[in-house]
Amino acid sequence: MARPHSAAEPAVTAGAGCAERTEYGARQRERTSFEALATVDPGGGRDPLALLESQATTRVPELVPVRYGRMASSPFAFFRGAALVMADDLARTPSTGVHTQLCGDAHLSNFGLFATPERRLAFDVNDFDETYPGPFEWDVKRLVASLAVAGRDNGFKTKHRQRILHACAAEYRETMTYQAGLGELPVWYSHIEAETGMAELRAVLDASARKRVEKTIDKAWGRDSAHALSKLTTTGSDGQPRIVSMPPLIVPVEELFSGADAEQVHRTMRNRLVDYRTTLQADRRFLLDRFAYVHAARKVVGVGSVGTRCWIVLLQGPAGDPLFLQAKEAPPSVLAGYVGGPTYPNQAERVVTGQRLMQATSDIFLGWHQGPDSDGVPRDFYIRQLRDGKGSAEIDTMSPDLMALYGRLCARVLAQAHARGGDRFAIAGYLGSGDEFDTAMATFAEDYAELSALDHTALLQAISDDRIAAAPATT
Repeated sequence: MARPHSAAEPAVTAGAGCAERTEYGARQRERTSFEALATVDPGGGRDPLALLESQATTRVPELVPVRYGRMASSPFAFFRGAALVMADDLARTPSTGVHTQLCGDAHLSNFGLFATPERRLAFDVNDFDETYPGPFEWDVKRLVASLAVAGRDNGFKTKHRQRILHACAAEYRETMTYQAGLGELPVWYSHIEAETGMAELRAVLDASARKRVEKTIDKAWGRDSAHALSKLTTTGSDGQPRIVSMPPLIVPVEELFSGADAEQVHRTMRNRLVDYRTTLQADRRFLLDRFAYVHAARKVVGVGSVGTRCWIVLLQGPAGDPLFLQAKEAPPSVLAGYVGGPTYPNQAERVVTGQRLMQATSDIFLGWHQGPDSDGVPRDFYIRQLRDGKGSAEIDTMSPDLMALYGRLCARVLAQAHARGGDRFAIAGYLGSGDEFDTAMATFAEDYAELSALDHTALLQAISDDRIAAAPATT
């Protein structure tokens, strides 16, 4: 494992002005050049499969093969699940020392649409399991590398990938420069509404691509608790809705436990909701109290998260209207072992705090709980709505032009999030006004995509040799 990173020199004092902060960033550029930032140097002792297997030790054993099956399905799927591997690799490379609140897993598929409390669709970062303070470029590198991996998967030529990568890095740099010219409140309120962001895409896409964009927006609006009720439940013998069984992806409590044990798990879920309630604002506690507990099931989510404990909980209002909540286990961030930073007694609170800091607006039911899970072991869970206008792009159907535009949108909201969570003046000072940073990120991304492809091949070989058990990929 690589050594933890720290800042190259002490950060500026809290009372420093814009010019001093910008100068600090420029000095960091002198210490860590763009050329150094572009390097991919795995070094000796690198063992990505051992890192992945180290995560398996704390996960639900029967779900670990599902994770490997999903990661084996494509190089991009492997990249999605290998956040720990990339954190270890990034810790081996030179760092700017300019820190902000990081997403920690800023790949293409962790951006998307969701409904705001004002019932508008927003486009933003939407996954914060790994959020932690660290060097700003680690998020940028993960984003541009994901574009390189996805571009290869889609069969894009090198010149097309290079254009995509340069456009993404340039958008981040230019947005950060713009944010550095704003006051604190405008920075805090910066966001991209879906209609605004999608309008940029529509303006340059052909009719077929525009139709796919419109379909993504329409589909997002339809994804809510009522839609989940129609898709994920059936009517029980008592006339009440029950979450359907779709093993291994969704397994109701009664199929995991029997008799008194199942009833105890339901009590645990009810108690979790009571404790979680205290982490919500007073008005949202009032709203939550309108709903009563009905049923719960274990759910498999994502790629890298498969095997961590995740529950979906169905609640119902007096009129029969549903509310689906998701309670997802929050282990320590994959970045925590590599960056000198704060310690968190509650990892779910870390996730929620990071999300509220980085997102322009967050789910009204976002909160956390720390307590015993179904096995009696104390664990940290963050809780949010299962579905509330959520939508994501279909990466594997993108053309080079669409991926370039989508990558720019992702870079823009990432820069806005970093500006809220860190020193935007120092970051802008490091980036400068030229395109050298863009070139460095593009170089890094292509080289890292090659390294990640080799890791994916190693996983396939380990599965073929029966050293790692993998279940067929599931959706």
